[in-house]
Amino acid sequence: MNVMVFLIAGVAVGYCLRKRRRLSLDGPISLALVLMIFLLGVKTGEVRISGAWLLGTSVLFAVITTAGSLLMAVVVRRLL
Repeated sequence: MNVMVFLIAGVAVGYCLRKRRRLSLDGPISLALVLMIFLLGVKTGEVRISGAWLLGTSVLFAVITTAGSLLMAVVVRRLL
């Protein structure tokens, strides 16, 4: 499904309704967000993957990104 179609349709509807009485959309937006997070968890749970491999990859990624951030901080500090 093309997301842009729904985005453009929502902008068009919002533009047409902007002079009317304001509706409170906090509740429906929160409900949609919680539903999307739940469905993301369900889809993620369907994936079969080794827990040890995932842990190792995550730790390696965390170490590399932290080292990269520290390296950039040192480089920027020396340049200033």
